[in-house]
Amino acid sequence: MTIRVLIADDQGMVRAGFAALLNAHDGIDVVGQAADGAEAARLCARLEPDVVLMDVRMPELDGIAATRRILGPGYPAARVPRVLMLTTFDIDDYVYDALEAGASGFLLKDALPDELVHAVRVIAAGDALLAPSVTRRMIEHFGARRPRPAVARPTLAGQTEREREVLTLIGRGLSNTEIAAELFIAEQTVKTHVGKVFQKLALRDRVQAVIFAYDAGLVSPAV
Repeated sequence: MTIRVLIADDQGMVRAGFAALLNAHDGIDVVGQAADGAEAARLCARLEPDVVLMDVRMPELDGIAATRRILGPGYPAARVPRVLMLTTFDIDDYVYDALEAGASGFLLKDALPDELVHAVRVIAAGDALLAPSVTRRMIEHFGARRPRPAVARPTLAGQTEREREVLTLIGRGLSNTEIAAELFIAEQTVKTHVGKVFQKLALRDRVQAVIFAYDAGLVSPAV
């Protein structure tokens, strides 16, 4: 199946470069380009891409606001895309907000061509582009400066003790293989638990699971 991609960036040469690179690979088709977040939201509704490469800093409507608009309630398209944020810095001040808005991961703008192609394929397949090491750094960096809300933490009702353990380890940035080793269970069993956690908590991917675990108090920057 061909992956339909929309590129949103305020720099024309960046858009053209990404488009040329992605179109050169089988199974990927750049269906549209947007110069700002508002245009990206409009084109998403009309073109229904599978993946949006979304720059963080854009005029009129920035990438985070555009992501909230595209992934929020009332989105007019039948197909809701997955958003891959493009950032200039390794841990950008906007990354956490982007992930909270529903983005499925982030990629540095100076990533190698193969890394960009891989990122698009990973996101399109329904996975989150956050390596365990990046997850740990994200928690450390943003947790230190963003106190948990004083009101109503997310509820863990309905979670078994094992599922709560798995969610905690996801929040600490462990991969399925690492979780299996930590809990002395098979990796396939971990996958089953992860699937149940996502289903019960209505989580789309590991990015949302990390944020949920942090907000629920299961992990902290000191982990």
